[in-house]
Amino acid sequence: MIAGKVAVVVGYGDVGKGCAQALRGLGARVILTEIDPINALQAVMEGYEVTTMDEACKEGNIFVTTTGCVDIILGRHFEQMKDDAIVCNTGHFDVEIDVKWLNENAVEKVNIKPQVDRYWLKNGHRIILLAEGRLVNLGCAMGHPSFVMSNSFTNQGVHFLPKKLDEAVAEAHLGKLNVKLTKLTEKQAQYLGMPTDGPFKPDHYRY
Repeated sequence: MIAGKVAVVVGYGDVGKGCAQALRGLGARVILTEIDPINALQAVMEGYEVTTMDEACKEGNIFVTTTGCVDIILGRHFEQMKDDAIVCNTGHFDVEIDVKWLNENAVEKVNIKPQVDRYWLKNGHRIILLAEGRLVNLGCAMGHPSFVMSNSFTNQGVHFLPKKLDEAVAEAHLGKLNVKLTKLTEKQAQYLGMPTDGPFKPDHYRY
C-alpha cells in the first residue's frame, strides 16, 4: 500500500512530474530531489518538499529515479535507508542505481519473484530492488498503457523545419551524389535580396 508512505522521486522533469503526481494521488508524501533551480521551484510551488538525496535517503520508503543520469542512488544512500525500502528506476537504463554495489556488499540476495530482489545489508536492513534497476514500467509492468499511447500519438503532425535547416539537410547529402552547387556572387545575392549562403526560397515556396 502506497498511502501513508514517503516516496522520494529523483528529478522533476517530465517523467518525475508524472511519477510525483501519481504517487501523491495514491496517498504518498512525496519528496523531490533536483539539480535545476527552475524545476525545483516548480516542485515547491506544487507543494512538494525538495531536498538532497543525502537527506531524503533517510526518510523514504519508496525511491524512484527519473533523471537519465548516472550514480543517483549510491552505496552510502542504501546504508542509510529504512528497512525494506523499495528502490526502482524509470529514467534511463540501469545506471541510475548502483546495483553493482548492492551485489558486492549485500550479505544475502533473495529473489522474491521475477523482477523483485531483496538485498540484506550488513547493518541488518533490507533493500527491495525492482527490475534490477532497469526501467520499472517495462520490467514490472507492461509499459505505457494503450490509452496514454493513444493520447500521445493522436495529434502528432508534420512539423516544418526552418528553410535554412531544410537546405542544410539537402546539402549534406549532395556530396555523396557527386553534385556541385553553383555559388551566388555578392552581386547576384544583392540583386535577389538574399544571403549568398541562403536561405534561397521564401517560406511559402512550394518545391
